[in-house]
Amino acid sequence: MAQTDEPPPNLPPKPLSPPSDDSETTAPPRKRPRTHAPSRPPPTAQPTAKPSTTSPSTTTPPSPIYRFPIQPLNRFQGASASIKRPREVTHFSYDENHEYREDDSGINYYHAPKLNTDLKEGFSTFRHYEDTSDPHLDSLLRALASKEQTTGAKEEVDFITWRGMMTKIMTAPFDMFAEFSMLATKRDGTIYIEEDFPARAAQRDAEKDRPKPKWQQDQNLPDHKMMTYWGYKFEVLSLLPTPPSSTSAEIIANRTKAPVSNYAQHCSIVRTSFGPHSLLLGGEVDGLSGPKPPSSSAQDTPIPWIELKTAEELPPSPSHRDVLKFERKLLKFWAQSFLLGVPKVLVGWRSKMGILRGVQEIETARIPGMVRRGTACWDGNVCINFAAAFLGFLKDCVGDDGVYRVELRKKGGVVEVQKVGDGVGGIVSREFVEWRAELGAKLAKGDGGV
Repeated sequence: MAQTDEPPPNLPPKPLSPPSDDSETTAPPRKRPRTHAPSRPPPTAQPTAKPSTTSPSTTTPPSPIYRFPIQPLNRFQGASASIKRPREVTHFSYDENHEYREDDSGINYYHAPKLNTDLKEGFSTFRHYEDTSDPHLDSLLRALASKEQTTGAKEEVDFITWRGMMTKIMTAPFDMFAEFSMLATKRDGTIYIEEDFPARAAQRDAEKDRPKPKWQQDQNLPDHKMMTYWGYKFEVLSLLPTPPSSTSAEIIANRTKAPVSNYAQHCSIVRTSFGPHSLLLGGEVDGLSGPKPPSSSAQDTPIPWIELKTAEELPPSPSHRDVLKFERKLLKFWAQSFLLGVPKVLVGWRSKMGILRGVQEIETARIPGMVRRGTACWDGNVCINFAAAFLGFLKDCVGDDGVYRVELRKKGGVVEVQKVGDGVGGIVSREFVEWRAELGAKLAKGDGGV
């Protein structure tokens, strides 16, 4: 797409100015202002595609910056855009060394954990995996290429990305502290989106040097690393490497002593859509609550995946603030599970000091209704409509060649998209590019099938 100072066509309407604080009703604190649909449609305009404010080179004009305002949310209210239930296309695993494996060896199975277990136990021996080099979309594309080599058919979609990127986009309307930096490129009609790894690495380094907030300086309270560990410990307490019916009682009983590691994982790759926009999403799944249907029937039968989460237990008579805190957490719980078609979320209720008190099963599809009847601090339909509109915006912004940064600054309220480089920037692996070229040649000759 030619880069000009004019806005690209067919962008979503530019919002009016957000309502003042005086126009809000009993909105919870620290939430993006809630807006209400006006009695008649507001006047519309186009989001501007403004040139970069940096000093232009003598030879290369600055790339335009395309802006997508988040507010006002009333333009995303109403019935949600049409969506298709996520259906698994393929999958892969990581082993105990976090090496890629093209199998289901990373699948775990749920079995109720022992209550009153101390989630802090084993923290000193925790094996915590964190990428030290940019993983790009390599594993996802490797699994996809293998699937296409088996079927001889190309998976045609508008977007390919990790589930985590879409989670950040979907939840942005109701997370006033949301921030992200992603990189996108288009090849053969598909937009590939990944995390901006250098920006994330720089942020991690900055966080290490930043003084702890006051609430984390209390030696009697757990720090962020410990609370993160609790989530992994809950997974170990709740999962088995084999179905419970074929697992010995000894292994089940010894889960409290089992080492905790996040190296081994199982990832599902699904096909879904938001309105007219089709996507392939890859993401980790925690485990199964029952047998996985055969691949031949997977198109019609949902896979009984589960998502495991922890949350601080509510007091016997929870205040509005207590409920609000939990229902805000439900936003991410829901979005993550919704995107991969995970039907159930299992919440491990813990004490302030990390003692597991109970487990609650929540159906993913019921979460938006729970919040609507509770604090109404977010709206699932708005999240879906926002994501659909934003994907359409990206289609208009991301050209056929080059790398684009997709960025939302904390409290910025506007997602900005700008071309920052040529080529595909490593987002699409060389092996996948070569495979797609080979597949294209086969399909052109009419011999793509196996």
